[in-house]
Amino acid sequence: MRRRKPRRPGIFSKVAREAVHRDPIWRDRSDFIIATEIDPGSTGIATEQLWARKVDETHFQLCCIPFFAYGLALGDVVEVDADYLVRRVSEPSGRGVFRVHLDRANVELRDEIVFGLAERGALVEWSSQSMFAVNARDAVHERELADYLFAEERKGRLVFETGGSSN
Repeated sequence: MRRRKPRRPGIFSKVAREAVHRDPIWRDRSDFIIATEIDPGSTGIATEQLWARKVDETHFQLCCIPFFAYGLALGDVVEVDADYLVRRVSEPSGRGVFRVHLDRANVELRDEIVFGLAERGALVEWSSQSMFAVNARDAVHERELADYLFAEERKGRLVFETGGSSN
């Protein structure tokens, strides 16, 4: 697998870190790693690495479900700059993304919740023991998954947000 070239010195502070995908959902389709800038908030994480398939010199199809980046989704074709940072979505996949967080008291429910999502046809990618990203294949599927997640949130089992869709 080819990795992007090193960034120019000084683009990000020395304390900035990068969110990584250890097990991207379409790993077998991927042949490149690109990145996107994210709001570091209080985390110090300034970029998220994204596994991708090279389409041409400046376009890549995303092969992972973004954990932190908004407005990007699995399957999107994105345009990158010379540092292999995402600049824009050039071909939206039409997919949607949710981020799910489980607090310590509910971590033991993770398999049950993921099974419920899988029964509904969702793809899931883990960021940590308590956080994962969920792929919705289209707008109808996104509504179905949102209903399920909202019901689980009302029970106090999780907290979720939308990562936006690429529509």
